[in-house]
Amino acid sequence: MDLRKLKTLIDLVSESGISELEVNEGEDRARIVNAGSPAPAGHVVYANPAPAQAIPVAPAATSAPAQEAAVETGFIARAPMVGTFYRAPNPESPNFVNVGDTVKVGQTLCIIEAMKLLNEIESEKDGVIKEILCENGQGVEFDQPIFVIA
Repeated sequence: MDLRKLKTLIDLVSESGISELEVNEGEDRARIVNAGSPAPAGHVVYANPAPAQAIPVAPAATSAPAQEAAVETGFIARAPMVGTFYRAPNPESPNFVNVGDTVKVGQTLCIIEAMKLLNEIESEKDGVIKEILCENGQGVEFDQPIFVIA
């Protein structure tokens, strides 16, 4: 396998967010592992499930400093699924919570729409909403921080 093709595969793995790619081309085998992948385990693509050499891919730039600063100020409520984030039950209704609101365990914080189902996301902690980390209508990933509660 020529180096240009290998470089292209590494770039594709890095950009796509998959965690691992294994390719078998004749006698050549390559296994590319994205060590910084945000994708959950289990999203692995195999061309041929044969042992091969692992090639780590540089992780994509993340907003780690912003997340670390948020961790210091309180509890991070995270998205339990992939979907679309909504702050209110419909466009005419008020938001479930706003910055500065006091919340109790079990209180609805937002809705995440996944596969045409509206899932109410409830608070896991009592506290005050310090920060809302997503915009209304924004796509969210599994385990993405969405609220800071202190």
